[in-house]
Amino acid sequence: MMCDSEPKRSADTIKFLCSYGGKILPRPVDGKLRYIGGLTRILAVDRSISFTELIIKLEEFCGYSMQLKCQLPNGNLEMLISIKSDEELALLIEEYDRCCPGAKIRAILSTPKSLKTVSPPPSAPASVDFYPVKSPFYAFGYRRFGSYSPAIRYPIGV
Repeated sequence: MMCDSEPKRSADTIKFLCSYGGKILPRPVDGKLRYIGGLTRILAVDRSISFTELIIKLEEFCGYSMQLKCQLPNGNLEMLISIKSDEELALLIEEYDRCCPGAKIRAILSTPKSLKTVSPPPSAPASVDFYPVKSPFYAFGYRRFGSYSPAIRYPIGV
């Protein structure tokens, strides 16, 4: 008889090898892409987890809002698959089960690109500069006098 305190069988869980806080860069010797810096940790979740529940766990895991991109089995970092729904998550798990049962799913967690670059309004005075916003919570850039006017960034979907 199985106790409630016993861990679940490995067939009931799936493991993600999660890398975050680093960058994907080419290796100087051969140009092959590698994940450099940041942290890499393992997260084990119930196989029936929904996409929304997984994202919540991953955001708690790494400490910030993120996008989930995964490497296909036997794939490389040049072709990461964005996972954005229950169906895509189920297909990814199915692919790993088919190709290499028991393997950890390689996940790259990155910050979302939620800021869109647009040109400053044509009516803006020439003596005011608009600088890119550092936080999506601000709608306008900082003002400074000068001659350089980079694009303004506004949050998408607001």
